[in-house]
Order: sequence, then C-alpha cells, then structure tokens
Amino acid sequence: MQELLDILPSSTAIREFLNSRSTWWQAGVFLMGLFTANLLGSWLQERLQTVTPPSADEGVTRTAVRTGALALVPVLLWLWLLAAMAILRNHDAATNLLHPSMILVGALAVIRMVVFVLRHSLAPGGRLKAWEGVVTAGIWILVALHILDWLPFVQQMLDEYALNFGKVRISLYNVASFVLSIAILLLLALGVTNTLRNRIMRSDVLEGGMKIALSKLVRFVLLTLAVVVAMMAAGIDLTAFAVFGGALGVGLGLGLQRVVSNFISGFILVFEGSIRTGDVISYGNTLGTVKALHTRHVVIHTLDGLDILVPNENLMTTDITNWSYEGDRRVRLRLPVQISYDNEPEEAMTRLVRVSGECHLVLKEPAAMSRLTGFGDNGVNLELQVWVEDPERSGEIRSELYRLIWKDFKALGINFPYPQRDVYIKDFPASAISPPAGKPGNHAESARGQKRVTKAKRPE
Repeated sequence: MQELLDILPSSTAIREFLNSRSTWWQAGVFLMGLFTANLLGSWLQERLQTVTPPSADEGVTRTAVRTGALALVPVLLWLWLLAAMAILRNHDAATNLLHPSMILVGALAVIRMVVFVLRHSLAPGGRLKAWEGVVTAGIWILVALHILDWLPFVQQMLDEYALNFGKVRISLYNVASFVLSIAILLLLALGVTNTLRNRIMRSDVLEGGMKIALSKLVRFVLLTLAVVVAMMAAGIDLTAFAVFGGALGVGLGLGLQRVVSNFISGFILVFEGSIRTGDVISYGNTLGTVKALHTRHVVIHTLDGLDILVPNENLMTTDITNWSYEGDRRVRLRLPVQISYDNEPEEAMTRLVRVSGECHLVLKEPAAMSRLTGFGDNGVNLELQVWVEDPERSGEIRSELYRLIWKDFKALGINFPYPQRDVYIKDFPASAISPPAGKPGNHAESARGQKRVTKAKRPE
C-alpha cells in the first residue's frame, strides 16, 4: 500500500497540474470532442438503422453495421483527439493529457467491437447480452491500468484485503480475477459449444438422440472446464476444496440422488438409442410422440395436445412401448367385428378385407387379413387385421374403418347382433295362480273379495 502512495503525485504537483493553462485547454478539447462525437454518433446510428434492412438480423452485413454502430462514438472521439493532438503539436503545445486519453479511447473502441463480435457470433441470444457491458468494462479497466502502468500496484493493494478460511486465502484480487476470468471463459465456452452443436446437428452419421446427447455433454464439459480454469487463473488452490468436494458428494448421494439418477438415466437413454426424438411411445395410459430429450426428463406430446414431462428414471425402470423403434413405424391394428348367426362368415370376412382397401391410411403391404376368432353369445366373432405406419393416428384409422364397415355391411344386409335375452315360462305353480286362504296376502278374505265371490255365485 505504501508503494502505491509513494508513486502518487504530491499535493504540490496536483496543484501545479490544475493551475496549468494547458491542462484546461486539453480538458476543454476532450469535452468538446466527447459532445461532438455523441451528437454525430447518434445521427449516424439513426441513418444506419434506416439503411440496413431488419430482415438481415443474422447476416454478416447486419452484424458489421451493428458492430460499427456500437463503437461509433469512441471511434469518432478517437479521431477528434488524434486531429487535436496533431494541431497542438504543430503549435508546440502540450499534449500530456490528450495522448493517454486517445490511447484509452482507442482501446475502448477495439474492446467493445471485439466483445460484441465474439458474443454475437459465438454465443448468439440474450443470455450473455446483459453481461456484454460488464465484460467490456472489466477488460477495458484492466487494459487501462496496464497502459497507465498502475496494474502491479492495484494488484498489490487488492491482494492485501483477504480472508482466510483454514488453509484457503481469498483476497479481493482473487475475487476480481475470478469474476473477469469466468466472464471471458464462459463467453468462449458458450461460443465453442454453439459452434460444435451446429456441426453435430448437421452431421449425417449420428442419430438424432446421439446428436442431442453429444451437444449436452460438450456443453457440460466445457462449462465445467471454464470454471476450473477461471479458479486456477485467479490463484485459488483447488486442492483445498477436497473436503468441500467430499461433502458435496455426500449431499448428492443423500439429497440429490433422484436428480443424479435422472441425469444419468437421460444419457443412458440417449446413448442406448431406445428412445429418440419423434418416436411414438406408450407410457402407462399415455400415448404420444417424443418431442424432446432433456437431461432430467422426456417431453411426450400427446394426441390431446398436452406436453407431459416424464422423468428419465421412470422410463428406465418402467415398461414402455415404442411404436416406432429402430425407425420402423409400421404397426398392426386389430379391429374386432361381430356378425349375426344368420349371415355367412366367409362373405363377411371377404368384405372386411375389401373395405380395408378403401382407407388410404392402411398399408397395401403387408396385406390386410380377416380371421374368425370364435362364437360368441350373440354372434360370430371376426377380426380385421391391418397395418399402418402412423401409430399416433390409430384412433382416427379405427374410426374410419369402422365407419366403412358399417356402411358396407348395411348395404349387403349383414347384421350386427346385439344382446338379446328370451325368457320361456314352461309351468306355473298352483300357489302362483290361487293363493291359499287364510294366508297373508289372500285378498279373498277381505270384504272386497267377498263381494266378488258373491257376485260370481248369484247366477247359480
């Protein structure tokens, strides 16, 4: 700290610097250039936005224009300072303030353009857009300290403020170095990940699931490597985190075992190739198409338009039906049909095969077949077997085939039986015809019953 105080100018030198006319002339030139650069830069940015079409957002031209627009004000200010220095030197005026200012402004313009190009080309999107200004400012401050030759003294000052955690010593310099290093390395890691992911996705050799797994694995490895390298660059001793790593392992084993299990199961499912994006699977009572494979869950898009998130561990430990395994989407549908005993089964079976050919969703090969499966209580049991290659549309295909069968059988007079129950009473017991006298329920003993009996005996 004392070394830094020793190189700082004394109060006398500061007073002389402020009382110098050249200092205020240079400050005025700098402020006038800053005002002019902002005014002219705003006008030029509006002109560039009207000239460049919005449809070229991801093109090289649009990127170059946006890069120039971001660095427009620093570049204009740098040109202003360069011209002012040339004029002042011709008049033998002092430029001790404008010269370092010009270097710092030029460094700011270059750093801003480089960071924007790297962020846009390597890691497009809004995730790092908020950190773009922080990274630019951090790199520029570091370069400025190096240009002014203040970097060693700032490092020493920041390193004096530290906290000790056992054998681990963490100072402000370590924290600042780690933050700057992790920002730069994450930017590069995400850029490399995006480039490799695009190359992997365009590969014709790998399957869809393998492409997703490799992309996620590369991303995980590069981000982990970026964090480790940033800690090493900041001077943090990684061996001191052995105890922390052991505690983290115990925590993963006890509290996060389901998360780790789903994570590992996801990679097993993808590398195994048992489930791929676009496959039609049945999981319990759920039938749908695999929409996406993630490290923790699988997204199944059902026929009702719902997206069901199924943990990877459940798919590893539960029986599932893959209707399009190994790319073969052909499945056989069985349609039970019952006809009356008054109709000929042979004719009905022939008509079933013929009707199936009228549905454009039914495959010609393998050919449709009809079978007599048994004799039921109400009619003859038949079954139509057809092959389709759209398992997710099985409900629609069944409905269409049943509609055609109904229409065809009705036209030919083939009847569909329905449950019928006929009750035959062969004999009535005497107690059911004339209840015995004197028993409960004998209406002949009542007054009304006696009148009926009397009326019946008068003709005698």
